[in-house]
Amino acid sequence: MEMEMGKPKSKVNIVRVGGPLAQYAAAFKEELEAAGYTPLSTASVMRVVSNLSIWLEEQAVAAADLDADRIEEFIRARRSAGFVAPPPLRTLGVMLRVLEASGVAITRRPTRPTSAMEDLLSSFRTYLLDERGLATCTTDAYVHRARRFLAGRPEGANLADLCAKDVTDAVLRESATWSVGATQYFVAGVRSFLRYCFAEGLTPSDLSAAALTTTGRRASTLPMGISRADADALLASCDRRRAEGRRDYAILVTLLRLGLRASEVAAMSLDDIDWRAGLVVVHGKGRRDDSLPLPDDVGRALAGYLQRGRPPTERRELFLRMIAPAGPLGRGGVACIVRRACGRAGIAPIGPHRLRHTLACGMIAAGVPLPEISQVLRHRSISSTGNYARVDVDALRALAQPWPGSAA
Repeated sequence: MEMEMGKPKSKVNIVRVGGPLAQYAAAFKEELEAAGYTPLSTASVMRVVSNLSIWLEEQAVAAADLDADRIEEFIRARRSAGFVAPPPLRTLGVMLRVLEASGVAITRRPTRPTSAMEDLLSSFRTYLLDERGLATCTTDAYVHRARRFLAGRPEGANLADLCAKDVTDAVLRESATWSVGATQYFVAGVRSFLRYCFAEGLTPSDLSAAALTTTGRRASTLPMGISRADADALLASCDRRRAEGRRDYAILVTLLRLGLRASEVAAMSLDDIDWRAGLVVVHGKGRRDDSLPLPDDVGRALAGYLQRGRPPTERRELFLRMIAPAGPLGRGGVACIVRRACGRAGIAPIGPHRLRHTLACGMIAAGVPLPEISQVLRHRSISSTGNYARVDVDALRALAQPWPGSAA
């Protein structure tokens, strides 16, 4: 043990880096500490960086020639040698940013040639994002299904020769393998892709109608919320004495009171909250932005998280991971927080959308008109909100006509 400023300092945390990365090791260590890594985690990563530098020296590779491909090659070499899996690429990839910030002119290796199919799918993806304004997750899902559609075609087949029978056959093959729901998603993706191909002149006619809708005996389920007691149990399960508990509590209150989607919670930033006006901007589907009133309990939960829970960082995203590297939560992270809260509260696991249903069902029970509910949930069509009208079984029973021939 060494003594520094009267406190013991473990030599375990001291890592010496040689080779081509030696002069950049201190800057990389500072970058890790700024990202929220603990001293032990920082030392662990720095040991891998030391091994990376030795490997580069053995391969006669200079620091300027380090890129993502080289790092992936190093990771594969370590795994094949039987070492414990090194940090993920995103962690070691920070080294590239450090090198560039230090003035190293990174040598860019020629990009790998892509196939004609991947070029087409890349253009399709850009079209969905820029022209259609779809969310990234929806875009990725459509591109994935378009890739599966193209992969099922004969090798070397030209899109100009595509006919309605080819599209129908692809849907039939999909329906024979996957469920009704999965096939419906496939049809949606293929239809969008075929409309794009026609707009770009890749097909002589619009074949999207050839992707016929698939139906099946699927039960028509009612939107289901959770009880007030279960909602209170979810909130009470968060230990607000800890930073993570304050963050989770703020997320759950936001979901329950504003009825946001998981992706909308993940997209919230510090700039979206107008504390003086009591408003919050929500980034919804189709790149639609809406201003909603900020309820008092949501505001207090967010303020508590910001003052005593949010990690110190320059990032503008509102909700951040508590485990390094510090970064924004995705919608999967929001869903994981809800599921963990269910486990702590002792209730059946649910997803974030059930909390959105909870708000809508509560407003239906309180007699709020559907147009007002539609505004709160930010539905594009009132028909989407009309689905919640089926929840009010007592009101529907009053509208039911007697069965012909019955005593009633």
